[in-house]
Amino acid sequence: MPVAAVFDIENNKVSEIDLSDAVFGADINADVLYEVVRMQMATRRSGTASTKERNEIRGGGKKPWRQKGTGRARAGTIRSPLWRGGGTIFGPHPRSYAYKVPKKVRRLALISALSMKFKKERLLILREFPMDEIKTKRFKAVMDRLGLKQALVVIDGSHTNLEKSSRNVKDVKVIKSEGLNVRDLLRYDYLVLLEPTIDRIEGALSS
Repeated sequence: MPVAAVFDIENNKVSEIDLSDAVFGADINADVLYEVVRMQMATRRSGTASTKERNEIRGGGKKPWRQKGTGRARAGTIRSPLWRGGGTIFGPHPRSYAYKVPKKVRRLALISALSMKFKKERLLILREFPMDEIKTKRFKAVMDRLGLKQALVVIDGSHTNLEKSSRNVKDVKVIKSEGLNVRDLLRYDYLVLLEPTIDRIEGALSS
């Protein structure tokens, strides 16, 4: 069973905690990590690209010249896709790129990402992260003391002062445990978990 140290915000070790082997000690599956991140990126695509087809182009109702006798090719409208300023053939239209992968695959990807953080010693567990006021400078001082430059901080419930204090800190993101996702886990070098989130994460992924 994996065992991790628990630290306070002064970077002092205060205790140890047993982690679930099924969540933090599993094999890393690169295939499911790729598939879930690909799904997340596709969901984020705006899909707003749009072009006009010939029936949407203004003008062009009159035949440019008579059908025969001019020596030129036949033409019915100046808005033909063959003409400059004409419509587009098979151009993009607004659409959603979102798709879903099975719930078991998403769960396995989260487990793989968490296990990878633990095995690469990129996981830090904090007893608590008290913030009596919204103070970016104090938040950054704690992160510097812990040696964290690129970190994803996972909190339990609502910590308004902590969340607002982190907004202007580069390469740091604070999310709630229920919002934990594979893309963020892979994007940030370090994962910081508040101790109460451990039971929530293990409970959600062990079922």
